[in-house]
Amino acid sequence: MQTRGLTQRLTSQSLSRSLRLCSRPSQLQCAAFSTTLRRQELAAPLNIPKWLSENSHLLKPPVNNHLVNNDEMTVQIVGGPNARTDYHINATPEWFYQYKGSMLLKTVDTSAKPSSTIGSPNTLRPSTGGAFKDIHIHEGDIFLLPANVPHNPVRFANTVGVVIEQPRPKDSVDHLRWYCQACGEKVHEKSFYCTDLGTQIKEAVQAFEKDTDARACRKCGQICDVRPKPKS
Repeated sequence: MQTRGLTQRLTSQSLSRSLRLCSRPSQLQCAAFSTTLRRQELAAPLNIPKWLSENSHLLKPPVNNHLVNNDEMTVQIVGGPNARTDYHINATPEWFYQYKGSMLLKTVDTSAKPSSTIGSPNTLRPSTGGAFKDIHIHEGDIFLLPANVPHNPVRFANTVGVVIEQPRPKDSVDHLRWYCQACGEKVHEKSFYCTDLGTQIKEAVQAFEKDTDARACRKCGQICDVRPKPKS
């Protein structure tokens, strides 16, 4: 009888403890729920024509970009003309939407083999490997640029685009690379941890423009241009 009574008490205690555990959410559930509660309030949609009518003066060379969001996703509105010859390399993909006019995205196609490079033996090739490749993005087009592809966005007058990127992982490093326009040699490369696309690229481009020694090609001696040459 004593054994049966002890068993009944233990069973009752176990059942009570189980019910208490079941009635409380797990720590993981609580964390997820509290994270949801901490999210900022939903913002109103951004109307691009209205934003441009009020803020187009913010789109200034050399990059002509302005961040409209830098939280969970980096969203930029970018105008033209810009003034840069650097190739940006980042460990995350970029999504392009061309709202008005057309743009040219100059890239280094690292998947291209020398034997498959289109052009004559005198075709300019990057010293880092691959091949220079131009991608035309027209009004209304969208384009996803994979991660780690060197790219130089060329934007023309009276054009507007939207670029969306991911926040950088803590261990990632962005690069700005300049190639010699005469021989394709890598002239200079600036590395940094990217926290603000609205200012850091502009600062790096302006610093390179002022540094004549950094702009000199060590292979052919040509001074690297910091602005695209006008078409003749």
